[in-house]
Amino acid sequence: MPQLKIGVLISGSGTNLQSLIENVEKGIINGQISVVISNKKNAYGLERARQHGIYAVFVDKKKYGNFGKFNDAIMDCLEAHGVDLVVLAGYLKILPPRFIKTYRNRIINIHPSLIPSFCGNGYYGLKVHEAAVNYGVKISGATVHFVNEEADAGPIIVQESVKVDYEDNAEMLQKKVLKIEHRILPLAVKYFCEGRLKVEGNKVKIKE
Repeated sequence: MPQLKIGVLISGSGTNLQSLIENVEKGIINGQISVVISNKKNAYGLERARQHGIYAVFVDKKKYGNFGKFNDAIMDCLEAHGVDLVVLAGYLKILPPRFIKTYRNRIINIHPSLIPSFCGNGYYGLKVHEAAVNYGVKISGATVHFVNEEADAGPIIVQESVKVDYEDNAEMLQKKVLKIEHRILPLAVKYFCEGRLKVEGNKVKIKE
């Protein structure tokens, strides 16, 4: 199969982006990261991309006046780079319906819990792990899923769990889960680029 072009959206340091870059450079992912876009000017993930020769751009919401035009600018950038797959790697903005419709079943997100636990509106970053620890769960983990119109509710591609110890706080659990994220996000992108993912209703079949 020809290499697919990947666009990655970020808001922060970009450790999941780094895992994608490394898997692409090793030839594990049959794809090319064509563009990295951030809604945060100082997101270190932009620098990570540039260090590897990847076009990286900050899209400033203030410049566009409203959320619709801001998202149009992002979509225009993705289209200009011929993006086949959009990966949300720590991107802290909700995508509008038109964006999702344009890239239906071509937007992948990573979430730091075992969906449907601790997900949806308000559950992001450390808040997810605080909720898990406070609830007293014995396992947590990470989920990679396709994005639909409802937050964290799209078809699940890959999940992996991790034990939550009694002594764990939110920061400790976050570190455990991040190791999982760095494994399963590249894996899901690899499957997509190999044409192995088939969406049936709200379920994903991984073809051999």
